Amino acid sequence: MAVTLSLYIARQFLLSVLAMLAALAGIVSLFDLIELLRRSATKPDATFGLVTEIAGLRLPFVAMQILPFAVLLGGILAFWRLTRSSELIVARAAGVSAWQFLAAPLLCATLLGALATAGISPLASVMLARAEVLDNAYLRTGGGPMALQGGQLWLRQSDRELDPAGVAILHARGVTLRGKELVGREVSVFRLDGADRLLSRIESTRATLGRGYWALEDARRMTADHLPEPIGATRLPTDLTVGRVQESFASPDTLSVWTLPNFIGLLERSGFSAIRHRLHFQALLALPLLCGTMALVSAGFSMRATRRGGVARMIGSGVAAGFALFVVSKVAEEFGQSGALPAELAAWAPAGAGLMLAVALLLHLEDG
Repeated sequence: MAVTLSLYIARQFLLSVLAMLAALAGIVSLFDLIELLRRSATKPDATFGLVTEIAGLRLPFVAMQILPFAVLLGGILAFWRLTRSSELIVARAAGVSAWQFLAAPLLCATLLGALATAGISPLASVMLARAEVLDNAYLRTGGGPMALQGGQLWLRQSDRELDPAGVAILHARGVTLRGKELVGREVSVFRLDGADRLLSRIESTRATLGRGYWALEDARRMTADHLPEPIGATRLPTDLTVGRVQESFASPDTLSVWTLPNFIGLLERSGFSAIRHRLHFQALLALPLLCGTMALVSAGFSMRATRRGGVARMIGSGVAAGFALFVVSKVAEEFGQSGALPAELAAWAPAGAGLMLAVALLLHLEDG
């Protein structure tokens, strides 16, 4: 009987969550489409079909963003309907604990979060990256992420030719993307040893990022106590690619959860800041816990018997608690991006705190 009841409650919960997810995603995508149409009004090349394609490509990312709220609102709807029809009341009167019939919905919510992290996130990142490419090409006046940096590029990479622990710091002006090549002018390369002591400096009029190397043209090498030495064309080995340099300036949302760990390591070795990417990775890992927390919050605020009154106030309090948790998570995210909090703490603390509060509320309602 307990298994049958758990499966029935889980089915009701899952259907409500999926229906709420579809409704919320549709509403948000509709507003996104309206905003894109407004931006495309002065762009003759941005047709209605293109704008619709961009909005459609963003849909999986939008669904992932609102999944915790869909779990909260769908759970409140499901538990309220089961309580109003007295099904949960009869089950509890028969001796079935709330913890028993909440196990299945909690498992469903956690699995939804895990599926979103492991399965939907890679698809959403690829589609969002394509949407941003179309947005940059047809709707924005700038030249994309590289143009936001003033066309300049600073990076740090490993350099083992002169020292096994050596690094090279490269600065290029006038960086442009030509096809699949990244070209920079007025390039300076500072080659350091493992103790960050300057070994040599290379000045070049032009550098092109190829496959596994920087091709430097009309280069001069300068070392301590020596006159500048013309060396002409030379190559500097690198593990960077054009795509990785572009991704370092792009939003972390355009990267799959499976590629983020290696990419974070590459960013840190190259001298780029990886705080946003590390925080995004931890937030994806914490998504199953956040969905489970929302399921418990929805149960705690919607299983009150209707004969006791105050149902509307309890449901409203549940919605308010969910949005309060969202605000706390955003504040923690800002602290994490500023470096005031470790990325792990900023991503996991709001979900963990919400889980403890939800469990305390259910203990009060069930056993208090």
